[in-house]
Amino acid sequence: MPYRRLPNTDQARIKSLRMALEKEGDYPSVLSFSTLSEAQKFLPRFEMAQSYYRQCFDNQSKSGKRFQPLVKNARMYISHFIQVLQLAIIRSEIKEEYKAAYKLPMEGSCVPDLSTDSAVLEWGKNIIAGENERLRHGGIPIYNPTIAKVAVHYDLFKEAYEAQKNLQLITSRSLERLASMRGKADEIILDIWNQVEAHFAALPAEARLEKCREYGLIYYYRTGEKKLAPENRQEPCSL
Repeated sequence: MPYRRLPNTDQARIKSLRMALEKEGDYPSVLSFSTLSEAQKFLPRFEMAQSYYRQCFDNQSKSGKRFQPLVKNARMYISHFIQVLQLAIIRSEIKEEYKAAYKLPMEGSCVPDLSTDSAVLEWGKNIIAGENERLRHGGIPIYNPTIAKVAVHYDLFKEAYEAQKNLQLITSRSLERLASMRGKADEIILDIWNQVEAHFAALPAEARLEKCREYGLIYYYRTGEKKLAPENRQEPCSL
């Protein structure tokens, strides 16, 4: 026999609550007044929490699309600057001791790993500070790219990075609030379903299922199980 299952998505929870409230209206005949009142108060808050989370997530997604080209440019300019710097050191145009100003390892001439946003943030800061320090000691500026060009792309990236992190935090908090309400939603839905099934318990099985579905109850048939046929309408439903 078919069995019921509580909604497993927020949209399904909202749909189930809406169906029960629309079917019952302001004059309860199936649900208790307290249950109806609780559902009427809870549903708008739950809908608002879900809508706010979706808005936050959309804002984060749109910001992320604008953010990716800025990350790419900053990573490219920082990487190119470090490569030019390392080649200048190899050619003895810049003293090797200046590596310390850029916080580069003294051994080797590899470009640091820039695969993460945090690495781009860290190494952009390091090379801008290092180049400015070297120039203050009378060093000749590196060209193609200049540190000014690198700094422009780094600042654009940094601003977008901080905005993106802030949007992620807002989205996370809105999701936490929404998630904290799901237990209460399930509790109200379960209470509604129990009352609806109890109210229509005397009806034949197929008729009872149809009446319950009108209040938002969700029934599933097990794999290979036949749907209720007219000849077994009088059979009780297994819940």
